[in-house]
Amino acid sequence: ALAVPGAAFADHAMEKDGMLVDHNGMTLYTFDKDSAGKSMCNDDCAKNWPPLMAKDGDMADGDYGIVTRDDGGKQWAYKGKPLYYWVKDQKPGDKTGDGFNNVWHVAKP
Repeated sequence: ALAVPGAAFADHAMEKDGMLVDHNGMTLYTFDKDSAGKSMCNDDCAKNWPPLMAKDGDMADGDYGIVTRDDGGKQWAYKGKPLYYWVKDQKPGDKTGDGFNNVWHVAKP
């Protein structure tokens, strides 16, 4: 039973080339305005920076945790920092959001 949560997480994020990506290889980001365990990117922000959502039954595993968003949804976090996509990244390996407004950064392990 303990293998299930880890397996569930493995479908969502992994380390690749010194950064965190989802199972499709899409780059994940962190937001400087977030506090540990709390997403500050909601509403219009979340339209441009979609959160990496956790599914029902997903459980924290090591450095990977789950935070509750303002809308009640569950979002994956790495070391307490919520993880996001950037709407303008079109293919695996794109990282066009890195450094955006000096507050968005590629998530790194």
